Amino acid sequence: MDIATTAARFFLAAVVVLVVCRMVGAAVGRIGQPPVVGEMIAGVLLGPSALGFVSPDLQELLFPPSVRPMLYVVSHIGLVAFMFEVGYEFASRKVSGLGRSAPAISLAGVAAPLVGGIALVLLVHEHVDVLVDGIPVFVSAMFVGVALAITAFPMLARIITERGLTETRFGSLALACGALDDGVAWILLAVVLGLATGNPAGVLITAGGSLLFLLFLGTIGKRGLAFALRRPGASIEQLVLVTAVALFAAAWYTDSIGLYSVFGGFCVGFVFPRGEASDRVIAAISPITRVVFLPLFFAYSGLNTRFGLLFTASLLLLSVACVVVAIAGKFGACWAAGRLVGESSADALRVGVLMNARGLMQLIALNVGLAAGIVTQELFSVLVLVAIITTVMTAPWLNWLDRRAAARLDRSDGPAATRLATTEE
Repeated sequence: MDIATTAARFFLAAVVVLVVCRMVGAAVGRIGQPPVVGEMIAGVLLGPSALGFVSPDLQELLFPPSVRPMLYVVSHIGLVAFMFEVGYEFASRKVSGLGRSAPAISLAGVAAPLVGGIALVLLVHEHVDVLVDGIPVFVSAMFVGVALAITAFPMLARIITERGLTETRFGSLALACGALDDGVAWILLAVVLGLATGNPAGVLITAGGSLLFLLFLGTIGKRGLAFALRRPGASIEQLVLVTAVALFAAAWYTDSIGLYSVFGGFCVGFVFPRGEASDRVIAAISPITRVVFLPLFFAYSGLNTRFGLLFTASLLLLSVACVVVAIAGKFGACWAAGRLVGESSADALRVGVLMNARGLMQLIALNVGLAAGIVTQELFSVLVLVAIITTVMTAPWLNWLDRRAAARLDRSDGPAATRLATTEE
């Protein structure tokens, strides 16, 4: 297939992806699910698990092998921009004023699923063939643990904002814990990627290059961005251009040192100067990122997800075990830590539910692992299933807690209200 034909097929694939993602997103929205859930499901539906199973020829027509590298590149442009937004929001969240609760809950929410994931892989790796040959077992186990430890911080922030929970104790606490969790998880993922090379020189290049990158961003890069963004009379086109150059340069550099492009986008967002100009840039790039680029990423992830591979007893059991470890490790540990540091049962429960969602952030980590060659198709599919289940259950779980709290309030207020009405009569 020549380049012109490949480009034409890419545009056809993009049309199908955008339409299907919007349709599925609208459908799940009617049952109270956020759009990201619909897009995750749509990506799987377009992949070999659904469309490829029902009509392999149609899926091959829409997503031929020559189009998939284009989907990867274009969707990763969106991922870099999205992680830039995540980094910007991450740095904007204040985690002070929450005493010892946020650090304790965050530590538990990372440590428990991390240890659980590592233990699970070490326990079953000789019985289930899901690991990449040549990658040390402990490195693969660490990757699974990190994937289970990730929290969907952007989705968590959106749920809290949309529900008007930003002023509540558990809303503020969940935001602080989610920010800390993902910061630690991404650092751990970088460590795993460095260890996966099995080459001391490669680890040193990644570690040393990362340190130089952070030092540069924190000094020269931060000041340069502030100077460029705060120039009087700068147009939005100029501001977006400066941001795009910084993001693409960071993505190139972090990819070159083995850290992967998403880290570059996140770090630029973290040091991005705050102010009106920065808010204008975010407002300019956010819609195209979320509406166009991210659905393409979900489609690419879906093309790599083969749930049909899981239809064996061993892989089904592994999938169930991963889901249990993920929920017990994240929800259970966050709830228990919250109670231990003195949070109310209601607040601890809601923080645990919010922290349990993995969403897009886990998919990003899984695709990084797949690109690095440290994840098999089977393990990728297992962990995508974990991401979908833990994300889908968040909204109904919160709604159930709200209904239960409202019912308890009605029962406690009912007799008092009756007595008051009788007295007034």
